[in-house]
Amino acid sequence: MSITSFYFLIFYVIVLGLYYAVPRRAQWIILLLASVFYYLFSDNGFLIFYPILAVLVSWIGIRIIAHTQDEEQKLCTGETERTGPDGEEEKKRLAGRRKRALLFVIVANVSVLFLLKYINFGIHTINGIGMLFGKTQGFFSGLGWLVPLGISYYSLSLIGYVTDVYFGIAKPLKNPARLALYGMFFPCMLSGPILRFREDGGQFFEPHAFDYVQVTRGMQRMVWGFFKVLVISERMAMVANTVYGDYRSYPGVYIWIGTIAFAFQLYTNFSGGMDISLGAAQTFGLKLPENFDRPFFSKTISEYWRRWHITLGVWMKEYVFYPLLRSAAFTKLGKRLRAKFGKKRGKQLNTFAGMFLLWFAVGIWHGGDWKYVIGSGLLHWFYIVCGELLEPLYAKAMAKLHIDPKARWLDGLRILRTFFLVNIGFVFFRAADVGAAWEMLGEAVAVFNPGVLVDGSLFGLGLDWIEFTVAMVSLLILLAVSLLQGKGSLRERIAGKGLAVRWAVWYALIFYVILLGYYGPGYSAAEFIYQGF
Repeated sequence: MSITSFYFLIFYVIVLGLYYAVPRRAQWIILLLASVFYYLFSDNGFLIFYPILAVLVSWIGIRIIAHTQDEEQKLCTGETERTGPDGEEEKKRLAGRRKRALLFVIVANVSVLFLLKYINFGIHTINGIGMLFGKTQGFFSGLGWLVPLGISYYSLSLIGYVTDVYFGIAKPLKNPARLALYGMFFPCMLSGPILRFREDGGQFFEPHAFDYVQVTRGMQRMVWGFFKVLVISERMAMVANTVYGDYRSYPGVYIWIGTIAFAFQLYTNFSGGMDISLGAAQTFGLKLPENFDRPFFSKTISEYWRRWHITLGVWMKEYVFYPLLRSAAFTKLGKRLRAKFGKKRGKQLNTFAGMFLLWFAVGIWHGGDWKYVIGSGLLHWFYIVCGELLEPLYAKAMAKLHIDPKARWLDGLRILRTFFLVNIGFVFFRAADVGAAWEMLGEAVAVFNPGVLVDGSLFGLGLDWIEFTVAMVSLLILLAVSLLQGKGSLRERIAGKGLAVRWAVWYALIFYVILLGYYGPGYSAAEFIYQGF
């Protein structure tokens, strides 16, 4: 059941009505039943046993960790008879059991995640080796049909929660049904965000009175999400698919046009889906973490990743990068590098090594293929490392040329530079494979044909002049709203206007989506790019 379909709207309205009709102590049960129902009616709903198994494994781990923590607390407070050496041995035994429980949860969830989603990464690598030996068809085929809905999102959310319980940051849930709601909340299943229980989890089980402001604001955000997905993303997809589907016939400027179209297709698709998810959650009285903050206004690659898929970046830093740098292996590596290159440079190189593994993980999270590892991972690691190493030279050049590094025109150039570098990564992300990506980048540079921008050729990229005009006007609306959002909440400012203005704005947007939304061949609902994650 696509989140942009008419059936989803009917489903959502029914759930919302039941949510506020039942006693407040039962509201979380309505959300749990709705989440199970939603999953069962998804394209691969028969795979619901995967998230249920992940929840049960995580719950067992949580109960073991909680029990050992209680026993350790009794030892520390003297509530047990064991003292002296026996007490210390018991503490070590309990600590070991607690650590094994955490590892059990992590290994179980990550193993299923890699087996189902990332086995294709190994398959593609083996097939590539096979082709070197003349096996043009490769050795294996993928198992994509076995990948359940939202596996990356619920797996990371559950692993993060159990880890927080282990370190005493989050309180352990005793009821597995409540853990199931946290892990399977239906607005988050298609495209996240990745939740952290210590910040987001408790609110699922609190009573929520009907709040007209929150409900209307949430619905307004959902309409904005529909605008992004159905009006902009679907049209940008037509252009990107045309160019990337036959890139040898569209060299030079065409490739850059197709890539920029894909950039906005992906952004409006992903962030639009997030607007629908977060807006729906808001109508239930839930505040979920933001996942985007106008990323195409970023001045550096590091800033871009603080604005794009925010919850993934936070999760990766907290549960991968920082533990990695604190590990025994990296502690030893840091000492060796500092001894050889000096304290400052050695620490920097050690951090770069940790970042390499971090960005490899980010890349492979996006998909089991080397094109994702490069386009969404290692290429961005390369950008950031080069930026760090070249920063002193850049500062000297600015001083020598008497250029104010805080000049507004320079910020504009930085934004364009960052957008260009991100789009190089998008070439790998969208291309069929790494080889096609390199070929496209070569064609994009080798062929100089700017005349296609003015000779009407743009109307042959999947959109006629009417559809092209709608797309450009919609992108200008998106740009205007993004600029206004930089000055604060636009919904709150609209809410401060008179009744006639408020109604005019929101009804205009609703009819804009209804009349100009693109629902695909046969009027089927748009599918989200990130649904498979």
